[in-house]
Amino acid sequence: MSVIGVDLGGTKLAAAIFNNEGSILHRNVVSLEDRKGKGVGELITSEIDRQLSFGESADESISAIGICIPGIYYAKTGCVWAPNIPEWENYPLLDEVRRSVQDKNINVSIDSDRACYILGETWQGSAQGCTDAVFLAIGTGIGAGILCDGRILRGYGDIAGALGWMGLQRPYREVYKSCGCFEYHASGEGMVKTAHDLLAQERAYSGFFDKLDPDKITTRDIFEARESGDRIAVRVIEEAIVHWGMAVANIVSTFNPEKIIFGGGVFGPAAQYIDRITEEARKWAQPISMKQVSIEVSSLGGDAGLVGAGRLALMEGLGK
Repeated sequence: MSVIGVDLGGTKLAAAIFNNEGSILHRNVVSLEDRKGKGVGELITSEIDRQLSFGESADESISAIGICIPGIYYAKTGCVWAPNIPEWENYPLLDEVRRSVQDKNINVSIDSDRACYILGETWQGSAQGCTDAVFLAIGTGIGAGILCDGRILRGYGDIAGALGWMGLQRPYREVYKSCGCFEYHASGEGMVKTAHDLLAQERAYSGFFDKLDPDKITTRDIFEARESGDRIAVRVIEEAIVHWGMAVANIVSTFNPEKIIFGGGVFGPAAQYIDRITEEARKWAQPISMKQVSIEVSSLGGDAGLVGAGRLALMEGLGK
């Protein structure tokens, strides 16, 4: 039995055929280009059709399809909300995919990227064998896939894991309204915002960022500047480390996980700070739980969502 995993990101779409042992038999990646709304839905269905055609030519029987989306999946309606995909405020993706798949015996399942990340890690990554683990995704935004007693924690409205809104600063600032306090200070985009704020305050600044267009500063620039000792970059990363550590402490104290896996585009270059993050977390966390947890970096990297989508499909195919 084989399944198809589909991972939709903000800029590209990846799809692959997995066998039931997790090996990838066929894989393809395409750019979203300027697609939005229905155009993105059509790209997904055309890529699924491509994978189904390959499976048929290779005599692989496809039993299920799993789709990872960068936002919220509403299981009751089959609709998705994806903030980085224009016109996907309440997009009926499940119905669209089901209509396009001619073989009605093929199950289709959809889940959020954060849920797929932890599914991928428990299947083939750093959290194998765990029943209680958290994937903390630090990229453009922040979210968490939470596994409790072997099950994905979804919450009443399928929104559990929106850790970007974790309150780690006071007083409240109006800038937190759109993305949350934690995300504002310690996501990739938040680190860039922090750099801009500090540069605006430092009238006498002279350093790494002088040679860059302020509107084009990236997290990669910030990490590179940190390596050169730039004081603004040092402050940005130090602030992020404190926020990551506090968030880990809150996760540890609330969920008592066996592992916390850091992933997303920032980890990456921030992987070198895991020991510092752990040290910060120890200051704040429930001490017994903190001694029990292992804090690691994703071993799947950018494939966590795709592997998780494959696992989601396999679970659906097996009726689990």
